[in-house]
Amino acid sequence: MSKRKIVVALGGNAILSDSPTAEAQKQALKDTAKQLVKLVKNGDELIITHGNGPQVGNLLLQNIAADSEKNPAFPLDSLVAMTEGSIGFWLQNAMQNELTKAGIDKSVATVVTQVLVDKEDPAFENPTKPIGPFYSEEEAKAEMEKSNDTFKEDAGRGWRKVVPSPKPKGIKEIDAIQTLIDNKQLVIAGGGGGIPVVEAADGTLEGVEAVIDKDFASQTLAGLIDADLFIVLTGVDNVYVNFNQPDQKKLENVTVAELEEYIQQDQFAPGSMLPKVQATMAFVSEKPGSKAVITSLENLENLIESDAGTIITAE
Repeated sequence: MSKRKIVVALGGNAILSDSPTAEAQKQALKDTAKQLVKLVKNGDELIITHGNGPQVGNLLLQNIAADSEKNPAFPLDSLVAMTEGSIGFWLQNAMQNELTKAGIDKSVATVVTQVLVDKEDPAFENPTKPIGPFYSEEEAKAEMEKSNDTFKEDAGRGWRKVVPSPKPKGIKEIDAIQTLIDNKQLVIAGGGGGIPVVEAADGTLEGVEAVIDKDFASQTLAGLIDADLFIVLTGVDNVYVNFNQPDQKKLENVTVAELEEYIQQDQFAPGSMLPKVQATMAFVSEKPGSKAVITSLENLENLIESDAGTIITAE
């Protein structure tokens, strides 16, 4: 099999086990690294992205709990950067150790990544991404009165702060990432969707209170580095239609046109599978002849040996 440039987007299950402790998450990433290093052994060039939803939520809670005049809570862009650094370190360390065990002389580098978003993105006028703890309606209204934050009722479970989820437009560090790839480094980038920044007329950047969907950020990265394959790892081996129904159907080889039909039928949950499907569709549509795969970490070895998972192609 010829050498491929592969972007792998890790889902939360590749990082977070039942326990939110640092030790448990590091152990989960050690297990993840054992699977991912198989791609390197196969001769592939690997670029890894990852989510940070639970981690940034926990960090937000810690900041809220400790918030005071002497120890003020950090803004969301800084919390994303902090989780990019911590998860990046755990994953970088785990991958480096697995490469060493495999006798592969390759360095691993984590890039704290600023992802450009448009300050005119309609998402800023309609925040939808829930973050942080649940509040009662009274508590939420009190919070809104003393801040500029927006709170919305979340599926009958209470009220939560919501922030914008703008679409990624570019990656500021893309040249640095490409240089590392060109020098045969294994790169970790775009963690948690990257840190959302807007660019002023003079070219300066400023972080904004928002969360970028990590699947769309990963797809943007894959396109910019001209990846051959985009793999989105999640909790299931395949994408399904009519999920959990008697006529449930596993998707194995599927085209963009077929997926568009399924989206029209509301087959994919907006908060989970839909962005993964849309991101893979966008990747293969923009690069003729490429393919994307949605599958589980456990199914990765089958994917290396033969086609496995849900394989998405343009036609």
